[in-house]
Amino acid sequence: MLNGIFIVLILGSVVVAAFAGRMTEVNQAGIDSARGAVTIAIGLIGMMALWLGFMRVLRDAGLMQTIARRLAPVMRRLFPSIPADHPAMGAMIMNLAANILGLGNAATPFGLKAMRELDSLNTRKGVSTDAMALFLAINTSGVAVMPLGVIAIRASLGSENAAGIFVPSILATMCSTVAAVLVARALAGRARFAPERYEEAAEEEEPAGTLADGIAGLGDAEEMTASRPPLSTPRAFALGAFGVLIALALANHVRLADTGMAEALREVLNSWLLPLLMAVIVLFGFSHRVNVYDSFIRGAREGFDIAVMIIPYLVAILVAVGMFRASGALDALVAALSPLTSLVGFPAEALPMALVRPLSGSGAMGIMTATMTEYGADSFVGYLVSVMNGSTETTFYVIALYFGSVRVRAVRHTLAACLTADAVGIMAALLWSRLFF
Repeated sequence: MLNGIFIVLILGSVVVAAFAGRMTEVNQAGIDSARGAVTIAIGLIGMMALWLGFMRVLRDAGLMQTIARRLAPVMRRLFPSIPADHPAMGAMIMNLAANILGLGNAATPFGLKAMRELDSLNTRKGVSTDAMALFLAINTSGVAVMPLGVIAIRASLGSENAAGIFVPSILATMCSTVAAVLVARALAGRARFAPERYEEAAEEEEPAGTLADGIAGLGDAEEMTASRPPLSTPRAFALGAFGVLIALALANHVRLADTGMAEALREVLNSWLLPLLMAVIVLFGFSHRVNVYDSFIRGAREGFDIAVMIIPYLVAILVAVGMFRASGALDALVAALSPLTSLVGFPAEALPMALVRPLSGSGAMGIMTATMTEYGADSFVGYLVSVMNGSTETTFYVIALYFGSVRVRAVRHTLAACLTADAVGIMAALLWSRLFF
């Protein structure tokens, strides 16, 4: 799909520019966009290294296991057909815990293992079970609550309120997750999606080859959950003391503020959130006997690798979008769609993000970066695309990967539930962005 989008953008730019007499502008835009993409990626290296370093500290301190324990009762209610002691339940819980922390490198192996274990309970091979559909719907609803990658990109683009999207992103992803669960559960009982209706379609074509016994990355993912550093009581006391001091300082700041309670709280969210988050992460690792510095360095190295890895994606997307905009085609498209998008108050400038997000994470990151580069990271459109990026997932990629790993070809109501969650996530991002920005 991204291949088609890339081709359409490039060819459309050239055709429109040829008729509009803007070939010089398109030529310069392609060169400038390629140069700008690398500049942005280089500026992003520091921020990605910083936040992935802190995320590694949380991971090594055992926060993922803590989240998994809290999720277990909820998951047992969501998946009553799966025995609580079945390996599928444990893999699903660890997958969602990793997703919540934004640890995609661990979430994917656990997700693949979960699908394999769920398939072991499947009496109709090749047909999605209700549990599979619900698990995929939750996965594609963007359950991550720490959009640190987006914050890093916003900071690298000069945003004065890079962390301002933190709370709106959490609220938006909560809306999409709730929608995913409700729709998946509602559609599961419909006769239209009864499993027996899909058996013939699932058995039409037997795939070649066998499913590999090993899942890449599962060993590393399981290693991080094998043990949790013990909590040190004196160090935990230091964490508590720090919290009390910050609470007192915060209360004093709000009391002395001349701008009123609401504005004081807004300033706290804008200026205090990231430094406090850094301090809490450091103290959390310290209280669990983690070598914070070494852990941070290992995570920062991963951040450096990721920032370098996305350069080709940024170049492709920014060049295509830059040429499309310079040709005048984007302005024409925005003008044509504005009457429709304005009915719900959705800026047409953010439409490319809404279309690409379900297809590709890297593509969406490129679109988001291009949009903020054009309109400003702190513009309303810049805020909106940032929140959108954290409120949904790469639906088609996740469905293809997870179902493909267990040869499920009849997905039943999975796609409908996932796309509904995407739509709700986008509208929730718009709603919360309106309220906050």
